[in-house]
Amino acid sequence: MLAKYFSEPIDRNALSLIGVLSAAIAVVVAGHYTCQNNNQCIFANRPRVQNFSWGEADLGAKDRAFIITFDRPMDQREVEKNLVITPALPGKISWAGRRMAYTLENPIPYGTDYELQITNVREQYAGNRQGQMMAPFTSSFRSRDRAFAYIGTQGIEQGRIIFYNLTKQRKTILTPPGLTVVDFQFYDGGKGILFAAAESQLGFEGLRQLQLYQVPVVENDNPQELPKPTLVLDNQGFQNNQFDVSEDGKSIVVQRVNRQNPADFDLWMLKNQQKPERLKVQGGDFQIAPDNQSLAVARGEGIGILPLQPEANTLDFLPKFGQLLTFSSDGSAAALVNFNTEDAQKRFQRTLFFVNNLGVQKELVDTDGSIVSCEFGRNNQTLYCLLTKLLPGDEYIEQPYFVQINVNSGEVFPLLKLQDYRDTQMSLSPDGLALLFDQVIIDPETPADSRLNTDGGEAIADSQLWLLIPPLRPELGQQAELKALSLMGFRPLWAP
Repeated sequence: MLAKYFSEPIDRNALSLIGVLSAAIAVVVAGHYTCQNNNQCIFANRPRVQNFSWGEADLGAKDRAFIITFDRPMDQREVEKNLVITPALPGKISWAGRRMAYTLENPIPYGTDYELQITNVREQYAGNRQGQMMAPFTSSFRSRDRAFAYIGTQGIEQGRIIFYNLTKQRKTILTPPGLTVVDFQFYDGGKGILFAAAESQLGFEGLRQLQLYQVPVVENDNPQELPKPTLVLDNQGFQNNQFDVSEDGKSIVVQRVNRQNPADFDLWMLKNQQKPERLKVQGGDFQIAPDNQSLAVARGEGIGILPLQPEANTLDFLPKFGQLLTFSSDGSAAALVNFNTEDAQKRFQRTLFFVNNLGVQKELVDTDGSIVSCEFGRNNQTLYCLLTKLLPGDEYIEQPYFVQINVNSGEVFPLLKLQDYRDTQMSLSPDGLALLFDQVIIDPETPADSRLNTDGGEAIADSQLWLLIPPLRPELGQQAELKALSLMGFRPLWAP
């Protein structure tokens, strides 16, 4: 009877396939229950990690959290207990179903290889039934190399941008010998550098003949294979002075002066490599905010915040501050200077303030000298600043010194005193663990029209770079560590 229904070849093939599949399912099911307590069994359906977001990644300071996705619900306590990162990276864990997020307490230290392991964890079963053990999971990731750039002062490096990979101890010259660089900034996560330079033979006159260029950051051991800079803004008809570039590299703001009419000075903007256009915004020092969309400008007795577009109306105005030092990385806070022009008791002092977007204006430090620069450290709760104070005597002498400031408590911890102040520049590493600074050497006998000059017009004979490592817990009496680098240059700047 059955033969009548399966007389066709296709029917017989279908029946055979059904039989084979049924047998296979039976074997797998039986194997699964047989292997529940034997993780070496080939039929063990063990839990596994489906995805690790940092697997084999190259990370920077803005990478603050990773996600691990399991293929099924896991015993969360066991996972948290048995997750090991080597070297240690303190953080907080949160769960959303099968996904575990790990958020770092501080930016990841640069120049380090890491290994993540998860062992001895089980899947989560309802009731008293014990879930299967997951096979050990191991993965690796690393943080970016410690690297920075500076302007060289000796030999073939003189007046040129030098990129130095501190992790690999490798040096690369990024600009050609015919240009003397005056200032530069990284953009696009450190992939490029925007710099102001003039022809080397112009000497001091080159400060009035600056043009803007950009160059990719490419490490190369062969000095004959230099990256070629691209002209961004010429000096035809206008003198180019201060400039700033947005973090994404799409917007450049330049202070320009009309050569035919020095009273005609304004801020200009270059957007997406297009022709420059006037912003019709006059003022002193300026900075592009971290949001890449707004601009902070010193205007009269205050700091104006306005959209990064021509003829824009002011979004906000901070009337009692005369100088913006720096923004926090997320733009939620800033360090500003009050010159105390309306305070008779502080008429000869300057005051450092912490200001945030919640309306907080907190006074931190008073000085009778200068507040040269400040940068926010880890989690924007620490400020590292270069200040000066007047030394007693008839002669006006400023002594520079570094401090570490706890923004929450207001505590100020001295880090290092310098002998004299000669246009010292500082830069804080992206992970907040090291300060770079220079010590410029001035030679009074060097002609004023030399190739390298300070902002004040003094000839630079040489300059050395230094590394200052602040203490992690200064409140416990920990001291800063100072290291001299075998690098001769000035204007050091950490790569993002």
